Amino acid sequence: MSHRVDEILSWYPADDPATLAHLRRMLMQGRTGGSGKLVVLPVDQGFEHGPGRSFAANPAGYDPRYHARLALDAGCSAHALPLGAARLVAPEYAEDLPLILKCNNADGLYVGDDPEPAVVAGVEEALALRCAAVGFTIYPGSAHRNEMYQQLRALARDAEAAGLPLVVWSYPRGSGVSQEGRTAVDVVAYAAHLACQLGAHVVKVKPPTEHIESQAARVALEKAGVPLATLADRVRHVLQSAFDGHRIVIFSGGAAKETAAVLEENRQTAMGGGFGTIMGRNSFQRPHDEAVHLLNNVMDIHLAQVPVG
Repeated sequence: MSHRVDEILSWYPADDPATLAHLRRMLMQGRTGGSGKLVVLPVDQGFEHGPGRSFAANPAGYDPRYHARLALDAGCSAHALPLGAARLVAPEYAEDLPLILKCNNADGLYVGDDPEPAVVAGVEEALALRCAAVGFTIYPGSAHRNEMYQQLRALARDAEAAGLPLVVWSYPRGSGVSQEGRTAVDVVAYAAHLACQLGAHVVKVKPPTEHIESQAARVALEKAGVPLATLADRVRHVLQSAFDGHRIVIFSGGAAKETAAVLEENRQTAMGGGFGTIMGRNSFQRPHDEAVHLLNNVMDIHLAQVPVG
């Protein structure tokens, strides 16, 4: 099925062979390899939410090496992690598992109206640790968004020079959007589009709800008759906003939820044309074997949506 990977890589005509080779490596890795689908295990939650909230449910997760082993055992496409964890994990796992170095993070000890992650790593560290890509979070809607966009562009230039793909977490939040608006379908679509315009090879967004934040967007969407009733419908709109589906968009797993809800959400995002999922707490907070089983079921759902022929 690698012809699908060739097709996807053709959407990045300005990128050099080294960047495309790293992107191909992720697309060819694990159980979904060659299908054009990605299932990524991200573990930056300890930094973002705190170790107790993140790992007490499954204490094995306090050790970053556990997550790398889980990603390999489950057949994940890649593993995203912050610098400290990468320094422990990379010497043993970078050869066999594509690592995405998360280059900025926000901690949960300060809660304000306009969050601003700190830049905590860069391309130099990613190269030293043999990572396959770099990752970065932006918060569209924050008063500090322009600084984040400028930081992202600086990282993108460094990544391009080093031949590393760029993965962007585009999470609307801040005083510019309401709490409900963070996952509104128009806002999530806008966030995906912004990430694409800022040079992302892979975009991570949250599954969009039916809520529409902007009245102007509501008028435009209703006038055009854009279907938004189901999650699959809304995912199609998000994908259309990402260069008409010509950028890889994967959807976050979000807070821990029951297995049936995880599977249904992935079924809907897959039906809508999503390229896969980047799912952390819903996997690593479960015991190892249960997590592997769940991730395999999620992979099967996305693989079932791959066109035949």
